Amino acid sequence: MFIRVKTTPNSPRKSVQIVQSLRKGDKVRQKIIRYVGIAMDDKELEQLKMLAESIRIKLEADNQELLFSPEDLAKLERKAKETKRDEKEEDYKVNLKDLKEEQRIIKGIHDVYGKLFDDLGYKNIFKNPERQKATVNTFKNIVLGRTANPKSKMASVDMLEEDFGVTLNLNSVYKMMDKIDDKAIEKLNEIAYKNTLTLFLEKIDIIFFDATTIYFESFTDDELKKMGYSKDLKFNQPQIILSLLVTKEGLPIGYKIFPGNTYEGHTLIPVLKELKSKYNLDKIIFVADSAMLNTDNLKALEDNQFEYIVSARLKNMNKKTEKQILDESNYKVHKSQDTDKLNQYKIAKFEIENKRQLIVSYSDKRAKKDSGDRMKAIERLQKKIEKTKNQKEYLSNYGYKKYLKINGKSTIEIDQEKIEKDSKWDGLHGVITNAKDLSNEEILKQYHNLWNVENAFRITKHDLKVRPVFHWVERRVKAHLAISFTAYALVKHLEYRVKLQYKKMSPEKIRQTLIHVQTSILYDKKKKIRYGLPSKISIEANKIYNFMKIAHKLTPYIIEKEKCSAHEKIKSLILQGAT
Repeated sequence: MFIRVKTTPNSPRKSVQIVQSLRKGDKVRQKIIRYVGIAMDDKELEQLKMLAESIRIKLEADNQELLFSPEDLAKLERKAKETKRDEKEEDYKVNLKDLKEEQRIIKGIHDVYGKLFDDLGYKNIFKNPERQKATVNTFKNIVLGRTANPKSKMASVDMLEEDFGVTLNLNSVYKMMDKIDDKAIEKLNEIAYKNTLTLFLEKIDIIFFDATTIYFESFTDDELKKMGYSKDLKFNQPQIILSLLVTKEGLPIGYKIFPGNTYEGHTLIPVLKELKSKYNLDKIIFVADSAMLNTDNLKALEDNQFEYIVSARLKNMNKKTEKQILDESNYKVHKSQDTDKLNQYKIAKFEIENKRQLIVSYSDKRAKKDSGDRMKAIERLQKKIEKTKNQKEYLSNYGYKKYLKINGKSTIEIDQEKIEKDSKWDGLHGVITNAKDLSNEEILKQYHNLWNVENAFRITKHDLKVRPVFHWVERRVKAHLAISFTAYALVKHLEYRVKLQYKKMSPEKIRQTLIHVQTSILYDKKKKIRYGLPSKISIEANKIYNFMKIAHKLTPYIIEKEKCSAHEKIKSLILQGAT
Protein backbone atom coordinates (compact mmCIF):
# COMPACT_ATOMS: atom_id res chain seq x y z
CA MET A 1 0.00 0.00 0.00
CA PHE A 2 1.13 3.53 -0.63
CA ILE A 3 -0.18 7.09 -0.34
CA ARG A 4 -1.21 8.83 -3.54
CA VAL A 5 -1.85 12.54 -4.01
CA LYS A 6 -4.05 13.41 -6.97
CA THR A 7 -4.26 16.96 -8.23
CA THR A 8 -7.22 18.69 -9.86
CA PRO A 9 -6.43 20.71 -13.03
CA ASN A 10 -6.77 24.48 -12.57
CA SER A 11 -7.61 24.02 -8.89
CA PRO A 12 -5.66 23.99 -5.61
CA ARG A 13 -7.57 20.84 -4.54
CA LYS A 14 -5.42 17.79 -3.88
CA SER A 15 -6.96 14.42 -3.07
CA VAL A 16 -5.12 12.11 -0.65
CA GLN A 17 -5.74 8.37 -1.02
CA ILE A 18 -4.33 5.09 0.25
CA VAL A 19 -3.84 2.84 -2.77
CA GLN A 20 -2.77 -0.73 -3.42
CA SER A 21 -1.50 -2.24 -6.66
CA LEU A 22 -3.20 -5.43 -7.83
CA ARG A 23 -2.02 -7.71 -10.59
CA LYS A 24 -4.55 -9.19 -13.02
CA GLY A 25 -2.69 -11.35 -15.51
CA ASP A 26 -0.01 -9.20 -17.10
CA LYS A 27 -1.70 -5.97 -16.07
CA VAL A 28 -1.37 -4.07 -12.82
CA ARG A 29 -4.19 -1.85 -11.62
CA GLN A 30 -4.52 0.34 -8.57
CA LYS A 31 -7.35 0.01 -6.08
CA ILE A 32 -8.20 2.80 -3.64
CA ILE A 33 -8.19 1.20 -0.17
CA ARG A 34 -9.12 4.34 1.71
CA TYR A 35 -10.09 7.84 0.61
CA VAL A 36 -8.56 10.20 3.18
CA GLY A 37 -9.61 13.71 2.14
CA ILE A 38 -9.03 16.85 0.08
CA ALA A 39 -6.39 19.47 0.85
CA MET A 40 -6.76 23.07 -0.29
CA ASP A 41 -3.23 24.23 0.63
CA ASP A 42 0.20 22.85 1.55
CA LYS A 43 -0.51 22.84 5.28
CA GLU A 44 -3.68 20.79 4.87
CA LEU A 45 -1.83 18.47 2.46
CA GLU A 46 0.88 17.73 5.02
CA GLN A 47 -1.72 17.05 7.71
CA LEU A 48 -3.68 14.71 5.45
CA LYS A 49 -0.51 12.86 4.37
CA MET A 50 0.40 12.33 8.01
CA LEU A 51 -3.08 11.04 8.75
CA ALA A 52 -2.93 8.80 5.70
CA GLU A 53 0.42 7.42 6.80
CA SER A 54 -0.93 6.51 10.23
CA ILE A 55 -3.95 4.81 8.66
CA ARG A 56 -1.70 2.92 6.23
CA ILE A 57 0.55 1.66 9.02
CA LYS A 58 -2.45 0.50 11.04
CA LEU A 59 -3.99 -1.24 8.03
CA GLU A 60 -0.80 -3.11 7.24
CA ALA A 61 -0.07 -3.95 10.88
CA ASP A 62 -3.56 -5.15 11.74
CA ASN A 63 -4.22 -6.70 8.35
CA GLN A 64 -7.70 -5.15 8.40
CA GLU A 65 -8.21 -3.42 5.11
CA LEU A 66 -11.64 -4.04 3.62
CA LEU A 67 -11.08 -6.99 1.34
CA PHE A 68 -14.61 -7.93 0.47
CA SER A 69 -17.79 -6.36 -0.76
CA PRO A 70 -21.22 -8.04 -0.69
CA GLU A 71 -20.78 -8.93 -4.36
CA ASP A 72 -17.37 -10.47 -3.63
CA LEU A 73 -18.82 -12.59 -0.83
CA ALA A 74 -21.67 -13.80 -3.01
CA LYS A 75 -19.17 -15.02 -5.60
CA LEU A 76 -16.98 -16.64 -2.97
CA GLU A 77 -20.00 -18.36 -1.40
CA ARG A 78 -20.92 -19.81 -4.77
CA LYS A 79 -17.35 -20.99 -5.29
CA ALA A 80 -17.30 -22.59 -1.84
CA LYS A 81 -20.53 -24.46 -2.66
CA GLU A 82 -19.41 -25.57 -6.12
CA THR A 83 -16.03 -26.91 -5.05
CA LYS A 84 -14.45 -27.82 -1.73
CA ARG A 85 -10.97 -27.21 -3.15
CA ASP A 86 -8.43 -28.79 -0.73
CA GLU A 87 -10.57 -28.47 2.40
CA LYS A 88 -10.16 -31.03 5.21
CA GLU A 89 -12.32 -31.81 8.21
CA GLU A 90 -9.69 -30.41 10.58
CA ASP A 91 -9.85 -27.08 8.74
CA TYR A 92 -13.20 -26.50 10.44
CA LYS A 93 -11.90 -27.36 13.92
CA VAL A 94 -10.77 -24.08 15.40
CA ASN A 95 -9.53 -22.68 18.67
CA LEU A 96 -11.63 -19.61 19.38
CA LYS A 97 -8.62 -17.87 20.89
CA ASP A 98 -6.88 -18.03 17.51
CA LEU A 99 -9.74 -16.29 15.70
CA LYS A 100 -10.09 -12.59 15.08
CA GLU A 101 -12.76 -10.73 13.17
CA GLU A 102 -11.24 -8.86 10.24
CA GLN A 103 -14.38 -7.40 8.80
CA ARG A 104 -18.15 -7.40 9.20
CA ILE A 105 -20.23 -6.29 6.27
CA ILE A 106 -23.93 -5.73 5.67
CA LYS A 107 -25.03 -8.04 2.86
CA GLY A 108 -28.80 -7.76 2.88
CA ILE A 109 -29.11 -4.38 1.20
CA HIS A 110 -26.82 -5.27 -1.71
CA ASP A 111 -28.17 -8.81 -2.02
CA VAL A 112 -31.83 -7.83 -2.28
CA TYR A 113 -31.97 -4.24 -3.48
CA GLY A 114 -28.92 -4.92 -5.65
CA LYS A 115 -30.68 -7.77 -7.42
CA LEU A 116 -33.80 -5.64 -7.79
CA PHE A 117 -31.68 -2.83 -9.29
CA ASP A 118 -30.35 -5.29 -11.86
CA ASP A 119 -33.74 -6.91 -12.53
CA LEU A 120 -35.44 -3.55 -13.11
CA GLY A 121 -32.69 -2.48 -15.52
CA TYR A 122 -31.68 0.83 -13.93
CA LYS A 123 -28.15 0.51 -15.30
CA ASN A 124 -29.67 1.29 -18.69
CA ILE A 125 -30.17 4.96 -17.90
CA PHE A 126 -26.59 5.31 -19.16
CA LYS A 127 -25.78 4.94 -22.83
CA ASN A 128 -23.83 1.71 -23.55
CA PRO A 129 -23.80 0.57 -19.90
CA GLU A 130 -21.55 -2.39 -20.69
CA ARG A 131 -18.84 0.08 -21.68
CA GLN A 132 -19.43 2.17 -18.56
CA LYS A 133 -19.26 -0.53 -15.90
CA ALA A 134 -17.43 1.69 -13.42
CA THR A 135 -20.06 4.44 -13.78
CA VAL A 136 -22.93 1.95 -13.46
CA ASN A 137 -21.32 0.35 -10.41
CA THR A 138 -20.85 3.74 -8.74
CA PHE A 139 -24.47 4.72 -9.50
CA LYS A 140 -25.75 1.41 -8.17
CA ASN A 141 -23.79 1.64 -4.93
CA ILE A 142 -24.78 5.25 -4.27
CA VAL A 143 -28.44 4.33 -4.84
CA LEU A 144 -28.15 1.30 -2.54
CA GLY A 145 -26.38 3.41 0.05
CA ARG A 146 -29.31 5.82 -0.09
CA THR A 147 -31.83 3.05 0.54
CA ALA A 148 -29.79 1.94 3.55
CA ASN A 149 -29.08 5.31 5.16
CA PRO A 150 -29.50 8.58 3.26
CA LYS A 151 -26.46 10.81 3.69
CA SER A 152 -24.44 13.37 1.78
CA LYS A 153 -22.34 11.95 -1.04
CA MET A 154 -19.16 12.26 1.02
CA ALA A 155 -20.75 10.56 4.03
CA SER A 156 -22.22 7.87 1.76
CA VAL A 157 -18.76 7.03 0.44
CA ASP A 158 -17.47 6.60 4.00
CA MET A 159 -20.52 4.57 5.04
CA LEU A 160 -20.31 2.24 2.05
CA GLU A 161 -16.67 1.50 2.83
CA GLU A 162 -17.08 1.08 6.57
CA ASP A 163 -20.35 -0.89 6.66
CA PHE A 164 -20.57 -2.55 3.25
CA GLY A 165 -16.96 -3.13 2.21
CA VAL A 166 -17.53 -1.08 -0.96
CA THR A 167 -14.77 1.38 -1.82
CA LEU A 168 -15.74 4.38 -3.93
CA ASN A 169 -13.83 7.49 -4.84
CA LEU A 170 -15.76 10.69 -4.11
CA ASN A 171 -14.54 12.30 -7.33
CA SER A 172 -15.83 9.26 -9.23
CA VAL A 173 -19.21 9.75 -7.60
CA TYR A 174 -19.33 13.34 -8.85
CA LYS A 175 -18.19 12.25 -12.32
CA MET A 176 -20.98 9.67 -12.34
CA MET A 177 -23.49 12.35 -11.35
CA ASP A 178 -22.32 14.54 -14.24
CA LYS A 179 -23.26 11.73 -16.62
CA ILE A 180 -26.86 11.76 -15.40
CA ASP A 181 -27.92 14.31 -17.99
CA ASP A 182 -31.40 15.10 -19.33
CA LYS A 183 -31.32 12.05 -21.63
CA ALA A 184 -30.41 9.78 -18.72
CA ILE A 185 -33.23 11.27 -16.62
CA GLU A 186 -35.68 10.77 -19.49
CA LYS A 187 -34.53 7.14 -19.71
CA LEU A 188 -34.91 6.79 -15.93
CA ASN A 189 -38.53 7.94 -16.13
CA GLU A 190 -39.17 5.59 -19.04
CA ILE A 191 -37.72 2.61 -17.16
CA ALA A 192 -39.68 3.47 -14.00
CA TYR A 193 -42.93 3.74 -15.95
CA LYS A 194 -42.41 0.46 -17.83
CA ASN A 195 -41.46 -1.40 -14.63
CA THR A 196 -44.69 -0.27 -13.01
CA LEU A 197 -46.72 -0.88 -16.18
CA THR A 198 -45.71 -4.55 -16.26
CA LEU A 199 -47.39 -5.07 -12.88
CA PHE A 200 -50.78 -3.91 -14.17
CA LEU A 201 -51.25 -5.94 -17.35
CA GLU A 202 -49.89 -3.14 -19.50
CA LYS A 203 -52.59 -0.70 -18.37
CA ILE A 204 -52.45 2.23 -15.99
CA ASP A 205 -55.50 4.46 -16.16
CA ILE A 206 -55.53 6.09 -12.71
CA ILE A 207 -52.65 8.37 -11.79
CA PHE A 208 -52.06 10.16 -8.49
CA PHE A 209 -50.22 13.44 -8.61
CA ASP A 210 -48.71 15.80 -6.08
CA ALA A 211 -46.07 18.50 -6.06
CA THR A 212 -43.83 19.69 -3.27
CA THR A 213 -41.07 22.21 -2.70
CA ILE A 214 -37.46 21.12 -2.27
CA TYR A 215 -35.36 23.83 -0.63
CA PHE A 216 -31.60 24.43 -0.71
CA GLU A 217 -29.12 25.37 2.00
CA SER A 218 -28.32 28.49 0.02
CA PHE A 219 -29.57 32.05 -0.31
CA THR A 220 -28.82 32.62 -4.00
CA ASP A 221 -31.03 31.56 -6.87
CA ASP A 222 -30.51 30.76 -10.56
CA GLU A 223 -32.63 29.61 -13.51
CA LEU A 224 -33.78 26.46 -11.71
CA LYS A 225 -33.55 27.42 -8.03
CA LYS A 226 -36.03 30.24 -7.45
CA MET A 227 -37.66 31.93 -4.49
CA GLY A 228 -41.31 30.92 -4.25
CA TYR A 229 -44.06 29.77 -1.93
CA SER A 230 -42.42 27.24 0.37
CA LYS A 231 -44.34 24.48 2.13
CA ASP A 232 -41.43 24.39 4.59
CA LEU A 233 -41.75 28.13 5.29
CA LYS A 234 -38.21 28.66 3.90
CA PHE A 235 -39.26 31.79 2.05
CA ASN A 236 -35.76 33.30 2.09
CA GLN A 237 -34.15 30.26 0.47
CA PRO A 238 -34.34 29.17 -3.19
CA GLN A 239 -36.25 26.05 -4.07
CA ILE A 240 -37.44 23.83 -6.89
CA ILE A 241 -40.81 22.16 -7.45
CA LEU A 242 -40.80 18.35 -7.57
CA SER A 243 -43.83 16.75 -9.23
CA LEU A 244 -44.31 13.06 -8.61
CA LEU A 245 -46.75 10.65 -10.30
CA VAL A 246 -47.54 7.27 -8.75
CA THR A 247 -50.15 4.52 -8.87
CA LYS A 248 -52.61 4.01 -6.03
CA GLU A 249 -50.06 1.57 -4.55
CA GLY A 250 -47.42 4.31 -4.55
CA LEU A 251 -45.43 2.69 -7.37
CA PRO A 252 -43.54 5.28 -9.41
CA ILE A 253 -44.70 6.39 -12.84
CA GLY A 254 -42.36 9.33 -13.22
CA TYR A 255 -41.25 12.68 -11.89
CA LYS A 256 -40.43 16.11 -13.21
CA ILE A 257 -38.83 19.22 -11.71
CA PHE A 258 -39.75 22.85 -12.29
CA PRO A 259 -38.23 26.19 -11.27
CA GLY A 260 -39.05 27.12 -7.68
CA ASN A 261 -41.29 30.06 -8.57
CA THR A 262 -43.64 27.92 -10.69
CA TYR A 263 -47.21 27.87 -9.40
CA GLU A 264 -47.83 24.32 -8.22
CA GLY A 265 -50.92 23.92 -10.39
CA HIS A 266 -49.00 24.85 -13.54
CA THR A 267 -46.80 21.76 -13.17
CA LEU A 268 -49.73 19.49 -13.85
CA ILE A 269 -50.71 19.73 -17.52
CA PRO A 270 -47.16 19.57 -18.98
CA VAL A 271 -46.49 16.36 -17.04
CA LEU A 272 -49.77 14.67 -18.01
CA LYS A 273 -49.55 15.71 -21.67
CA GLU A 274 -46.00 14.39 -21.91
CA LEU A 275 -47.02 11.14 -20.25
CA LYS A 276 -50.05 10.66 -22.49
CA SER A 277 -48.20 11.38 -25.73
CA LYS A 278 -45.09 9.40 -24.85
CA TYR A 279 -46.92 6.24 -23.82
CA ASN A 280 -49.99 6.55 -26.07
CA LEU A 281 -52.47 6.28 -23.20
CA ASP A 282 -56.16 6.30 -24.13
CA LYS A 283 -57.48 7.35 -20.74
CA ILE A 284 -56.07 8.84 -17.58
CA ILE A 285 -58.08 9.56 -14.45
CA PHE A 286 -56.13 12.15 -12.52
CA VAL A 287 -56.46 12.32 -8.71
CA ALA A 288 -55.12 15.21 -6.63
CA ASP A 289 -55.79 17.32 -3.54
CA SER A 290 -57.41 20.76 -3.36
CA ALA A 291 -54.17 22.53 -4.34
CA MET A 292 -55.08 21.56 -7.92
CA LEU A 293 -58.61 22.98 -7.54
CA ASN A 294 -58.34 25.95 -9.83
CA THR A 295 -60.70 26.95 -12.64
CA ASP A 296 -57.82 27.14 -15.13
CA ASN A 297 -56.47 23.74 -14.06
CA LEU A 298 -59.83 21.99 -14.37
CA LYS A 299 -60.51 23.59 -17.76
CA ALA A 300 -57.04 22.57 -18.97
CA LEU A 301 -57.70 18.99 -17.85
CA GLU A 302 -61.03 18.98 -19.68
CA ASP A 303 -59.56 20.56 -22.82
CA ASN A 304 -56.94 17.82 -22.93
CA GLN A 305 -59.59 15.13 -22.32
CA PHE A 306 -58.31 14.06 -18.93
CA GLU A 307 -60.75 12.81 -16.35
CA TYR A 308 -60.09 13.98 -12.81
CA ILE A 309 -61.05 13.56 -9.16
CA VAL A 310 -60.02 16.62 -7.16
CA SER A 311 -60.70 17.53 -3.54
CA ALA A 312 -63.32 20.30 -3.19
CA ARG A 313 -63.27 23.30 -0.87
CA LEU A 314 -66.86 22.97 0.29
CA LYS A 315 -66.97 26.22 2.26
CA ASN A 316 -65.92 28.17 -0.85
CA MET A 317 -68.91 27.09 -2.91
CA ASN A 318 -71.63 29.53 -3.91
CA LYS A 319 -74.60 30.08 -1.59
CA LYS A 320 -76.94 27.84 -3.58
CA THR A 321 -74.52 24.90 -3.51
CA GLU A 322 -73.69 25.48 0.18
CA LYS A 323 -77.38 25.24 1.02
CA GLN A 324 -77.68 21.96 -0.91
CA ILE A 325 -74.60 20.52 0.83
CA LEU A 326 -75.97 21.29 4.30
CA ASP A 327 -79.44 19.90 3.52
CA GLU A 328 -79.53 16.43 5.09
CA SER A 329 -82.45 15.35 2.88
CA ASN A 330 -80.07 15.27 -0.13
CA TYR A 331 -78.03 12.39 1.32
CA LYS A 332 -78.54 8.66 0.96
CA VAL A 333 -77.19 6.20 3.51
CA HIS A 334 -74.43 3.90 2.21
CA LYS A 335 -72.55 1.08 3.83
CA SER A 336 -69.41 2.43 5.46
CA GLN A 337 -66.07 1.31 4.06
CA ASP A 338 -64.64 0.71 7.53
CA THR A 339 -65.60 -2.00 10.03
CA ASP A 340 -67.25 0.34 12.53
CA LYS A 341 -70.95 -0.59 12.34
CA LEU A 342 -71.91 2.50 14.35
CA ASN A 343 -70.38 4.82 11.76
CA GLN A 344 -73.16 6.22 9.60
CA TYR A 345 -71.93 6.94 6.07
CA LYS A 346 -73.99 9.06 3.61
CA ILE A 347 -73.35 10.34 0.09
CA ALA A 348 -74.91 13.13 -1.99
CA LYS A 349 -74.27 14.16 -5.58
CA PHE A 350 -74.71 17.65 -7.05
CA GLU A 351 -74.17 19.11 -10.49
CA ILE A 352 -72.18 22.34 -10.45
CA GLU A 353 -70.81 24.70 -13.10
CA ASN A 354 -69.61 23.39 -16.49
CA LYS A 355 -71.41 20.05 -15.94
CA ARG A 356 -68.94 19.03 -13.25
CA GLN A 357 -70.09 16.71 -10.49
CA LEU A 358 -69.67 17.42 -6.78
CA ILE A 359 -69.69 14.23 -4.68
CA VAL A 360 -70.05 14.89 -0.93
CA SER A 361 -69.76 12.23 1.76
CA TYR A 362 -70.70 12.44 5.42
CA SER A 363 -69.24 10.20 8.14
CA ASP A 364 -70.19 10.14 11.84
CA LYS A 365 -66.65 9.06 12.60
CA ARG A 366 -65.19 12.00 10.70
CA ALA A 367 -67.66 14.40 12.33
CA LYS A 368 -66.58 13.31 15.82
CA LYS A 369 -62.93 13.80 14.87
CA ASP A 370 -63.56 17.26 13.37
CA SER A 371 -65.47 18.35 16.49
CA GLY A 372 -62.91 16.87 18.88
CA ASP A 373 -59.95 18.45 17.08
CA ARG A 374 -61.62 21.86 17.14
CA MET A 375 -62.51 21.73 20.84
CA LYS A 376 -58.99 20.65 21.83
CA ALA A 377 -57.50 23.49 19.81
CA ILE A 378 -59.90 26.04 21.32
CA GLU A 379 -59.06 24.85 24.84
CA ARG A 380 -55.34 25.33 24.16
CA LEU A 381 -56.09 28.75 22.67
CA GLN A 382 -58.13 29.77 25.70
CA LYS A 383 -55.29 28.87 28.09
CA LYS A 384 -52.82 30.95 26.05
CA ILE A 385 -55.16 33.96 26.05
CA GLU A 386 -55.52 33.78 29.82
CA LYS A 387 -51.74 33.85 30.29
CA THR A 388 -50.77 36.51 27.74
CA LYS A 389 -50.64 40.24 28.49
CA ASN A 390 -51.20 41.25 24.88
CA GLN A 391 -54.35 39.39 23.88
CA LYS A 392 -54.72 41.28 20.61
CA GLU A 393 -51.82 39.32 19.11
CA TYR A 394 -54.23 36.38 18.89
CA LEU A 395 -56.68 38.26 16.68
CA SER A 396 -56.35 36.61 13.30
CA ASN A 397 -58.42 34.76 10.75
CA TYR A 398 -55.73 32.07 10.55
CA GLY A 399 -56.45 28.56 11.84
CA TYR A 400 -58.43 28.30 15.06
CA LYS A 401 -57.84 31.96 15.91
CA LYS A 402 -60.83 32.74 13.68
CA TYR A 403 -63.07 31.66 16.58
CA LEU A 404 -61.95 34.64 18.71
CA LYS A 405 -63.70 38.02 18.95
CA ILE A 406 -63.22 41.28 20.85
CA ASN A 407 -65.73 41.94 23.59
CA GLY A 408 -65.70 45.63 24.40
CA LYS A 409 -62.39 47.44 23.96
CA SER A 410 -59.83 44.99 25.25
CA THR A 411 -61.33 41.62 26.18
CA ILE A 412 -61.00 38.69 23.80
CA GLU A 413 -63.36 35.75 24.08
CA ILE A 414 -64.45 32.67 22.15
CA ASP A 415 -67.05 33.37 19.47
CA GLN A 416 -69.62 30.61 20.08
CA GLU A 417 -71.67 31.69 17.07
CA LYS A 418 -68.72 31.04 14.73
CA ILE A 419 -68.13 27.64 16.32
CA GLU A 420 -71.80 26.66 15.90
CA LYS A 421 -71.76 27.81 12.26
CA ASP A 422 -68.56 25.89 11.53
CA SER A 423 -69.79 22.72 13.26
CA LYS A 424 -72.43 22.28 10.54
CA TRP A 425 -69.60 21.19 8.23
CA ASP A 426 -68.27 18.51 10.59
CA GLY A 427 -67.98 15.12 8.92
CA LEU A 428 -68.38 16.43 5.38
CA HIS A 429 -65.87 15.95 2.58
CA GLY A 430 -66.28 16.57 -1.14
CA VAL A 431 -64.61 15.93 -4.45
CA ILE A 432 -65.17 17.46 -7.87
CA THR A 433 -65.04 15.16 -10.86
CA ASN A 434 -65.86 14.81 -14.53
CA ALA A 435 -65.37 11.00 -14.51
CA LYS A 436 -68.30 9.44 -16.33
CA ASP A 437 -67.96 5.69 -15.87
CA LEU A 438 -67.35 5.51 -12.12
CA SER A 439 -69.97 5.23 -9.37
CA ASN A 440 -70.05 7.67 -6.46
CA GLU A 441 -68.49 5.03 -4.22
CA GLU A 442 -65.70 4.27 -6.72
CA ILE A 443 -64.91 7.98 -7.11
CA LEU A 444 -64.60 8.47 -3.33
CA LYS A 445 -62.57 5.28 -3.01
CA GLN A 446 -60.08 6.47 -5.62
CA TYR A 447 -59.71 9.79 -3.86
CA HIS A 448 -59.09 8.05 -0.53
CA ASN A 449 -56.19 6.25 -2.21
CA LEU A 450 -54.49 9.64 -2.56
CA TRP A 451 -52.74 9.03 0.75
CA ASN A 452 -50.34 6.77 -1.20
CA VAL A 453 -48.88 9.71 -3.08
CA GLU A 454 -48.68 11.65 0.17
CA ASN A 455 -46.91 8.65 1.66
CA ALA A 456 -44.63 8.63 -1.37
CA PHE A 457 -43.55 12.18 -0.61
CA ARG A 458 -43.04 11.27 3.03
CA ILE A 459 -40.65 8.52 1.92
CA THR A 460 -38.79 10.71 -0.55
CA LYS A 461 -38.50 13.72 1.76
CA HIS A 462 -37.87 12.00 5.07
CA ASP A 463 -36.99 8.29 4.80
CA LEU A 464 -34.79 8.93 1.74
CA LYS A 465 -34.10 12.56 2.71
CA VAL A 466 -34.29 14.25 -0.67
CA ARG A 467 -34.16 17.62 1.07
CA PRO A 468 -32.42 19.80 1.90
CA VAL A 469 -30.20 19.64 -1.17
CA PHE A 470 -26.52 20.53 -0.72
CA HIS A 471 -25.62 20.66 -4.43
CA TRP A 472 -25.56 24.00 -6.20
CA VAL A 473 -24.89 23.29 -9.89
CA GLU A 474 -28.06 22.51 -11.85
CA ARG A 475 -26.78 19.24 -13.33
CA ARG A 476 -25.79 17.97 -9.86
CA VAL A 477 -29.19 18.96 -8.44
CA LYS A 478 -30.91 16.98 -11.19
CA ALA A 479 -28.57 14.02 -10.64
CA HIS A 480 -29.25 14.08 -6.89
CA LEU A 481 -33.01 13.89 -7.52
CA ALA A 482 -32.47 11.08 -10.06
CA ILE A 483 -30.53 9.08 -7.47
CA SER A 484 -33.22 9.70 -4.86
CA PHE A 485 -35.99 8.75 -7.29
CA THR A 486 -34.21 5.51 -8.22
CA ALA A 487 -33.83 4.65 -4.54
CA TYR A 488 -37.52 5.42 -4.03
CA ALA A 489 -38.44 3.17 -6.97
CA LEU A 490 -36.46 0.27 -5.46
CA VAL A 491 -38.01 0.82 -2.03
CA LYS A 492 -41.59 0.89 -3.36
CA HIS A 493 -41.17 -2.06 -5.74
CA LEU A 494 -39.73 -4.22 -2.98
CA GLU A 495 -42.47 -3.11 -0.56
CA TYR A 496 -45.04 -4.06 -3.20
CA ARG A 497 -43.47 -7.48 -3.79
CA VAL A 498 -43.18 -8.20 -0.08
CA LYS A 499 -46.85 -7.31 0.43
CA LEU A 500 -47.93 -9.54 -2.47
CA GLN A 501 -45.63 -12.47 -1.79
CA TYR A 502 -45.39 -12.44 1.99
CA LYS A 503 -47.08 -9.78 4.14
CA LYS A 504 -47.37 -6.02 4.50
CA MET A 505 -44.13 -4.50 5.78
CA SER A 506 -43.18 -0.83 5.88
CA PRO A 507 -40.08 0.33 3.96
CA GLU A 508 -38.36 1.01 7.30
CA LYS A 509 -39.14 -2.51 8.57
CA ILE A 510 -37.76 -4.01 5.35
CA ARG A 511 -34.65 -1.83 5.61
CA GLN A 512 -33.97 -2.89 9.19
CA THR A 513 -34.56 -6.54 8.27
CA LEU A 514 -32.00 -6.43 5.47
CA ILE A 515 -29.42 -4.42 7.41
CA HIS A 516 -29.28 -7.25 9.94
CA VAL A 517 -28.23 -9.73 7.24
CA GLN A 518 -24.46 -9.63 7.70
CA THR A 519 -21.35 -11.73 7.27
CA SER A 520 -18.26 -11.71 9.49
CA ILE A 521 -14.82 -12.43 8.05
CA LEU A 522 -12.88 -14.43 10.63
CA TYR A 523 -9.15 -15.16 10.41
CA ASP A 524 -7.42 -18.06 12.14
CA LYS A 525 -3.94 -16.70 12.97
CA LYS A 526 -2.38 -20.18 13.43
CA LYS A 527 -4.00 -22.10 10.60
CA LYS A 528 -3.82 -19.10 8.24
CA ILE A 529 -7.40 -19.76 7.13
CA ARG A 530 -10.01 -17.13 6.49
CA TYR A 531 -13.68 -18.03 7.14
CA GLY A 532 -16.99 -16.47 6.22
CA LEU A 533 -19.51 -16.59 9.08
CA PRO A 534 -23.01 -15.57 7.93
CA SER A 535 -25.28 -14.09 10.57
CA LYS A 536 -28.52 -15.73 11.59
CA ILE A 537 -31.31 -14.18 9.58
CA SER A 538 -34.88 -13.50 10.62
CA ILE A 539 -37.96 -15.24 9.25
CA GLU A 540 -38.80 -12.04 7.36
CA ALA A 541 -35.34 -11.86 5.75
CA ASN A 542 -35.49 -15.52 4.79
CA LYS A 543 -38.88 -15.01 3.11
CA ILE A 544 -37.59 -12.01 1.16
CA TYR A 545 -34.50 -13.94 0.01
CA ASN A 546 -36.66 -16.88 -1.06
CA PHE A 547 -39.16 -15.00 -3.20
CA MET A 548 -36.40 -12.86 -4.69
CA LYS A 549 -34.66 -16.14 -5.65
CA ILE A 550 -31.49 -15.25 -3.78
CA ALA A 551 -29.47 -18.06 -2.22
CA HIS A 552 -28.26 -17.39 1.31
CA LYS A 553 -25.61 -19.61 2.87
CA LEU A 554 -26.21 -20.07 6.59
CA THR A 555 -23.28 -22.34 7.41
CA PRO A 556 -19.71 -21.06 7.85
CA TYR A 557 -17.41 -21.60 4.90
CA ILE A 558 -13.75 -21.29 4.05
CA ILE A 559 -12.89 -18.26 1.99
CA GLU A 560 -9.18 -18.98 1.58
CA LYS A 561 -6.35 -21.04 2.97
CA GLU A 562 -3.20 -18.96 2.81
CA LYS A 563 -0.15 -20.49 1.24
CA CYS A 564 1.70 -17.40 0.09
CA SER A 565 1.04 -13.67 0.35
CA ALA A 566 -2.46 -13.73 1.80
CA HIS A 567 -3.83 -10.49 0.48
CA GLU A 568 -2.51 -10.94 -3.03
CA LYS A 569 -3.89 -14.48 -3.18
CA ILE A 570 -7.35 -13.53 -1.89
CA LYS A 571 -7.68 -10.47 -4.04
CA SER A 572 -6.55 -12.48 -7.03
CA LEU A 573 -9.30 -14.97 -6.24
CA ILE A 574 -11.87 -12.18 -6.01
CA LEU A 575 -10.73 -10.71 -9.31
CA GLN A 576 -10.93 -14.13 -10.95
CA GLY A 577 -14.43 -14.56 -9.53
CA ALA A 578 -15.41 -11.15 -10.90
CA THR A 579 -14.50 -12.28 -14.41
